[in-house]
Amino acid sequence: MSLLTLLFLAVALGADAFSLAIGIGVAGIRRKQIWIISLTVLVFHVFMPLAGYMVGEAFSSLGRLAGITGALVLIFLGAKMAKESLDGKGFDEEPHFVIANTWGLVLLAGSVSLDALSVGFTLGTQNVYLGLAVGVMGTVAGLMTAAGLVFGKYLGQWVGSKAEIIGGLVLIGIGVKLAYSL
Repeated sequence: MSLLTLLFLAVALGADAFSLAIGIGVAGIRRKQIWIISLTVLVFHVFMPLAGYMVGEAFSSLGRLAGITGALVLIFLGAKMAKESLDGKGFDEEPHFVIANTWGLVLLAGSVSLDALSVGFTLGTQNVYLGLAVGVMGTVAGLMTAAGLVFGKYLGQWVGSKAEIIGGLVLIGIGVKLAYSL
């Protein structure tokens, strides 16, 4: 597999993270949270293909269950975010409840990294250096996540009070897309 093909694959895998990050960013996010989320997604995009490579198809049914759970969580969080904005509550504490705890962050990173798990199943059949492949996938996903968060943050400031509704709808849309792609 050529480096160019690997880069295209990494961008395709990072697209979900970028889209989700825009949805999170519009609700408001701090610089420290951008770093934490981006690095977590990077780590997941390194370890998920490795796990897929090592485990193989023996546990592929768990990937589907995890995918469904992740999709439902995104739909729930998006609906909650939109509802709170419509109710005039917004976010009283942290700028974003998705990353308010470790489990939220793990579910977020895991949900956008599931496709990397399935890619890991096929990496062994390709003529590719595994370390380089997962390093490129992780780096690209982390950078795309950071770009999405920053873009979403500025978009949220531009859109104003409707940003949380837009962010909620983006999360719901991604959750529905994930559910139907399983």
